[in-house]
Amino acid sequence: MATFDPAALEALAAIVEEGGFERAAQRLSITQSAVSQRLRALEAQVGTVLVVRTRPLRPTAAGQLLLKHTKQMRLLRADLERDLRDLAPSSTGGTREEERISLAINADSIATWALPALDALARQGLPLEIITDDQDFTQDWLREGQVLGCVTTVRQALRGCKVLPLGAMNYVAIAEAGFARERLPQGLTQHNFRDTPFVAFNRKDDLQGEFVAQAFRLKRVTLNQLFVPSSEGQVRAVLAGWGVSVVPELLVRGLVAQGTLVDVAPGTRVPVQLFWHCWNLESAVLDQLTAAIAEAARKDLAPA
Repeated sequence: MATFDPAALEALAAIVEEGGFERAAQRLSITQSAVSQRLRALEAQVGTVLVVRTRPLRPTAAGQLLLKHTKQMRLLRADLERDLRDLAPSSTGGTREEERISLAINADSIATWALPALDALARQGLPLEIITDDQDFTQDWLREGQVLGCVTTVRQALRGCKVLPLGAMNYVAIAEAGFARERLPQGLTQHNFRDTPFVAFNRKDDLQGEFVAQAFRLKRVTLNQLFVPSSEGQVRAVLAGWGVSVVPELLVRGLVAQGTLVDVAPGTRVPVQLFWHCWNLESAVLDQLTAAIAEAARKDLAPA
């Protein structure tokens, strides 16, 4: 089996992760020419192009395989540094930028239960990088080898990965109390939802439509939507009177109890089942991550 130059692999990873050669050079503290030379040497060794020079840059299929291999090598180094730290606390220095342990987690989980799950590991010095995407798409980051684990709605495990059911995150439809009194005195109904603005996360967010379809037993719905790409931002937009939003019950439970926000569809909940996927590797760091995420999900999510 061919042995690949770790420096060249990290150059490839930096190009993809930073989105270009210039920023990759800055991260690696080398010249842009040196980054290009390392990539060319790696492409010559593999015998194929590894990066498509589009905007944004993207790895080829071969590039994705080498990127996944690079991430796995980072995980092995993190395991080694952890073991060395236990044996000789002064034997390891600071974390290099290229040693990041990357995870893909949906924004609603980040805003509610996921960060507390990772708190202890972050405080121990684990160099985490959390990438956010819609829960239906976070597995794509794992498939492309850009992260070592993800929280997703996808049940099926990828080849070489394992999957753990986490539970369900319940979603509710909420509005600011004054907005609800003025615009929705009878609550959200099948007669007024078309005239009601909905605050969605982004164009990938189909929870707003799914909620309305389930609440009123409709096959297809068309909504008047505004887009705010932040879970907390959606809540702030609702508090400002922009409209209704379907958000995690965990995120707004306190505001609903205070009466600041109103549940405009009482009794209707849309449960979104979440799963943890990660590479099927023997790794103490990966085992710690899996255990921490599973424990937090057990406490905060509804049973699957």
